[in-house]
Amino acid sequence: MSTKVVSEKWTTVRLGWLFQPISDRGHEDATVLSVYRDHGVIPKGSRTDNFNRTPENLSNYQLVRPGHLVVNRMKAWQGSLGISEYEGIVSPDYEVLRPIASGYDRRFVHSLLRSRGLIDQYALRSTGIRPSQWRLYWDRMKTIEVSLPSVGEQRAIADYLDRETARIDTLIEEQQRLIELQRERRAAMVDATLAPLSSWTRTALKHVLDGIDQGVSPQAETGLADGPGMWGVLKTGCVNRGVFRSEEHKRLPGDFPFDPAITVEVGDVIVSRANGSPDLVGSAAIVEHLDYRLILSDKLFRLRPRRSTDARFLVWSLNSGRYRTQVHRAISGADGLANNLPLSSLRSFEMHFPSLEEQRRIAAYLDDQTASIDMLIVETERFIELARERRSALITAAVMGQIDVRQGA
Repeated sequence: MSTKVVSEKWTTVRLGWLFQPISDRGHEDATVLSVYRDHGVIPKGSRTDNFNRTPENLSNYQLVRPGHLVVNRMKAWQGSLGISEYEGIVSPDYEVLRPIASGYDRRFVHSLLRSRGLIDQYALRSTGIRPSQWRLYWDRMKTIEVSLPSVGEQRAIADYLDRETARIDTLIEEQQRLIELQRERRAAMVDATLAPLSSWTRTALKHVLDGIDQGVSPQAETGLADGPGMWGVLKTGCVNRGVFRSEEHKRLPGDFPFDPAITVEVGDVIVSRANGSPDLVGSAAIVEHLDYRLILSDKLFRLRPRRSTDARFLVWSLNSGRYRTQVHRAISGADGLANNLPLSSLRSFEMHFPSLEEQRRIAAYLDDQTASIDMLIVETERFIELARERRSALITAAVMGQIDVRQGA
């Protein structure tokens, strides 16, 4: 691995010279930790976006101490690894490695191991037929070579990255708060517009539909159905937050047979039946356009509105606070079906509908009024994406010796 040395001679070593595997089990009472691509090793309970269930029996979980390297074997190629600052236990599916060498700053090595160049090396050394099955084992990972400057320069680089990434992280957090405020503003507008009048008809959802369809659950492949003759099956997250995303699918095997009746078409109203996040169960959107040939999965419902029901008004109603309240009640009361919306509950949800002409007028109004908010959210999300890319590039350049950190000291 070549580097541009800033000030002092850098030494090349293999990861196997810095760490070795360790497996210490039987610490059920310790704090459960998890490995995040964006955050490294942190207590699992400190985040609300990890939907993997923790088993009741933790006797096989592995003890991690501060300074240990933890690697998610299945997602190392995405950057899910890091040196822990916490003591706790992690899944037996993770690789836990203890340091066997001194003379390095663990903040520097933590950043180095999560830099773009190293992540590319993990991908090259992972084994498996497709990315969803890739695993990185220590016997391959330990052969990776890294370049280390003196401990003093490692500390200087780590201090520099602490300062610079903190600025970027603060900026990202501010933009994320802006997005949340815009989403709250949007939700309030929708609820106010859909507040039912006495002239509206109160009815169960099933009475404004001709039917509800479900798809299938095939053994799909990672990748998009973007080739001649290819088909894909939609993922459950294809309608998150009321927006249909056709790229949220998996490619079907070429010989997979399916009923043409579950083919997705423009104008379909799709509802998520299940999701790792309770807040996303029941998400609904209309298929505005299609870039791929797709079918429904069994984790999705397709609602078929009657002629007296405007599809766009229906979708707006399915993105209202009243609807969300009913979804949360339905999934919390479904024993053994956590984060799973029962069809019987969906069919019985209380809805309020004006005349067809009024439905169309309201839907057009909401389309117009929310367009500018949605554009601002998209632009802000893009800004956050660029900030994260800049953060990643900065870390990579610094740990590779391509930035003279003394200039900013």
